[in-house]
Amino acid sequence: MSIKVTNVHKTYRQAGNILHVLKGVSFEIAEGEILGLVGPSGAGKSTLLHILGGLDKPTQGEVEFFGQNMYALSDERRAKLRNEQIGFVFQFYHLLPELTALENVILPALVKNNSRKTGAIELDGVKLLEQVGLGGRVTHRPSQLSGGEQQRVAIARALMNGPKVVLCDEPTGNLDSASGAMVMDILLGLNARAKQTVVIVTHDEKIARRVGRVINIRDGGIER
Repeated sequence: MSIKVTNVHKTYRQAGNILHVLKGVSFEIAEGEILGLVGPSGAGKSTLLHILGGLDKPTQGEVEFFGQNMYALSDERRAKLRNEQIGFVFQFYHLLPELTALENVILPALVKNNSRKTGAIELDGVKLLEQVGLGGRVTHRPSQLSGGEQQRVAIARALMNGPKVVLCDEPTGNLDSASGAMVMDILLGLNARAKQTVVIVTHDEKIARRVGRVINIRDGGIER
């Protein structure tokens, strides 16, 4: 089991009111599984994904990451786990505009505290860009890349530290259908080759049909 979610709630206070975004969500994700979290906008999908990735603490409940209670860790240890074992792919890429494609990709490895030389890290970054079909775009900056190309750079960046889990929040939501299909091909191929656990948040039924299992989220809970 890669991730186990038990009775997770998430509430926010807004203008004196309490907004109950997640309402007692429980499920498990098998190691190497590709899972879709599907539902309408505002259902709580992205909030749940952020909780799975250690970005947002639940108000109540537990998230076990390979047997370890993620939110029992200190902030520092959780940040270390996030950097080394979880890759993130977001709808809007979040690439640094002043950096090249390669520099964006290798950033997580440079942040990670290790003794690897920069040259070796750069070689790995080039290989990842080649895997996503961007071997010829290594020195290009985000402004010189299409949306689909930027998302592929973001996928390569997510894989830089060899994560156990890759979490994708609407990874095709900002792309045309052809670019979106290519991004899904890359994610499915990654899952098939490396057996990494992949979780994809989407409201697109065509994307949902391509994953192994779907959990439907509606009004903060799992739709049975």
